[in-house]
Amino acid sequence: MKKRTLLKTTLGLAGLMTFGLANAQTALKFQLDWRFEGPAALFLTPLAKGYFKDAKLDVTVDAGNGSGGAVTRVASGSYDIGFADLASLKEFHANNPDAPNKPVAVMVVYNNTPASVMSLKKTGIKTPTDLNGKKLGAPVFDAGRRAFPIFAKANGIGNVQWTAMDPPLRETMLARGDVDAITGFTFTSLLNLEARGVKAEDVAILPYADNGVKMYGNVIIATPKLIKENPEALKAFLKAFTKGAKDVMANPAAAINDVKARDGIINVALETRRLQLAIDTVINSPDARAEGFGQLKGPRLSLMASQVSDAFGTKTRVNPDAVWNGSFLPSVAELNVLPKR
Repeated sequence: MKKRTLLKTTLGLAGLMTFGLANAQTALKFQLDWRFEGPAALFLTPLAKGYFKDAKLDVTVDAGNGSGGAVTRVASGSYDIGFADLASLKEFHANNPDAPNKPVAVMVVYNNTPASVMSLKKTGIKTPTDLNGKKLGAPVFDAGRRAFPIFAKANGIGNVQWTAMDPPLRETMLARGDVDAITGFTFTSLLNLEARGVKAEDVAILPYADNGVKMYGNVIIATPKLIKENPEALKAFLKAFTKGAKDVMANPAAAINDVKARDGIINVALETRRLQLAIDTVINSPDARAEGFGQLKGPRLSLMASQVSDAFGTKTRVNPDAVWNGSFLPSVAELNVLPKR
């Protein structure tokens, strides 16, 4: 009897170990580019709905303070995956050629850069050339300001005068008339202007994407370690994310509840509008529908690499082949998530 009991106990423990291994979850730390605002729903919704868990992933999502920070944190190994502007990733590669752990872009989320030049219509700025001789404002690290030489070259803009300020003052200074125009992400600055009493119909917007600048925007980046040691976990993450992104685009209002669950003081109506603006302008854009969600085109990637090298004055030229690896993307059928316009 003792032998039989011992055998049952041994078999039971073995079964528990097998069950545990079969249901083990891979822990992944994810770094956002910014605070828990509307667009963060793209990652918080698949987390809240259990899509990552179903893929045997234990994902944590943390707020960020800019694309540059997201790139460096993933490069340091503090995070396995992140969300960052592709230009910032390229700059890191070119300025740190000997860095041992340069992150790699594995999926495009914002097919177009969200950067734009915004002004009050009363200034008379209607076209890019109207910016000649004007006073522009933005933080020195603003993506739109740093890429402005590309915008200027594409539109024949000569001299402009720059005023630097901290991010919270950018829209305030435009509303007060301290500057003629600002650069920033459309879905951020437009809503910030409204919060300062400026009506949307009184704002003139010159999106980079509509004025000759075909730069990609934010991408999902991953560490070389994850790519090499656990490619299946990366594939599972991107597949679960894509499933969640489809839900977000189908019902942005519902998805904002997942953002509010992480930051209870957000303005739900405002963040719903921000998310919808992001979807309409850079996620479900004409370029995204032409190229396919999550994907990119080699010639466009190479052109952007050259533009970033010139505009950012990098130490070395950006190598487009080193910053992108699309082999972990879900199938074309699974990537067919963009809602019809």
